[in-house]
Amino acid sequence: MRVRVGCEFGYHAEVATHAVIQVEPRLEGGVRALDEHWTNVPQIAMSRYVDGFGNVCRRATLAPGASSLRYDALLEVSDASDPARLDAVEVAPPDLPDETLVFTLPSFYCPSQELADDAWSLFGSSPRGWRRVQTICDWVHDEVRFGYVDTSPRATAVDVFASRAGVCRDFAHLAVAFCRALNIPARYAFGYLPDIDIPVAPEPMDFAGWMEVFLDGAWWTFDPRNNQRRVGRALIARGRDALDVAMISSYGGPELTAMTVWADEVTE
Repeated sequence: MRVRVGCEFGYHAEVATHAVIQVEPRLEGGVRALDEHWTNVPQIAMSRYVDGFGNVCRRATLAPGASSLRYDALLEVSDASDPARLDAVEVAPPDLPDETLVFTLPSFYCPSQELADDAWSLFGSSPRGWRRVQTICDWVHDEVRFGYVDTSPRATAVDVFASRAGVCRDFAHLAVAFCRALNIPARYAFGYLPDIDIPVAPEPMDFAGWMEVFLDGAWWTFDPRNNQRRVGRALIARGRDALDVAMISSYGGPELTAMTVWADEVTE
C-alpha cells in the first residue's frame, strides 16, 4: 500500500543555528520511497549522512529570524501488520551477538539498573521469550496513562514508573528499561504510524515511539502505547533511547514555534 508521511517545523532563531534533523524514513523492511522532497523557507543548504545506528540524518544551519523546514514523502509499505512470532525465545547473554550488547545496558532515559528489582518482581516469573515481552507491554499499556500534559521531555523510565503517565516515548522507554533489566536486548524506535484499520485518534497526528526487542536471533517490533500489531509503520530511526534519535538537535536555542506531522494511507 501507499502512505504519505511528513512533517513541518517552524523555528525562530536569534542567530544562525546549526541543527541535525532526523525525519526521513529508513528504506528497509519493505519500505520504498516513491517520491520525497524538502521545502524550506528560506532556502537553506542541507547535507546528508548516516549515523552510527544506520539512521538517515540531515545537517542544516537555520538562518536568523523565522524559518520553516518541511519534509514530505510518498512511501510504498507492506500491507501486512507488524510481524510476530509467539514462540520466539530469549537468547542467553553469553550467546547474544556482539552488536546487541549495547542494547542491554542502561542509558540516559532507560536507567534499567534502577528498575531491576521492580522488573524481576513484576515479570521474573513470566514465561521467557515473546510472552514475557508481551506481558511487559501489557503492563505498561494498562498501567501508564497517556497524556501530553502529564510528562516532561526530561522524564526517564524511572519517572514514568513513578508517575504512571506519559506519551508514547515514555511508554517505550519504560518497556525498554524493563526488558534490559531482564537481560533482553531492547532499543528505542520512532517513526510514522498512520491510523489504518483502527479508529482515527482524536489527537493531532504526531510521531510515534515504540521499541524493538531481540528474540531468537532477530529484532521484533513491540508497541507498548498501542499494544497491537499495526499496519503501515514507517521507521525513521532507532537507538539506545530518544536521546540518540531526536527529530531535531540544535547547537543553540532556537524557539520551536510550530510542528505538524502527517501519516495517511493513499487510496487513490
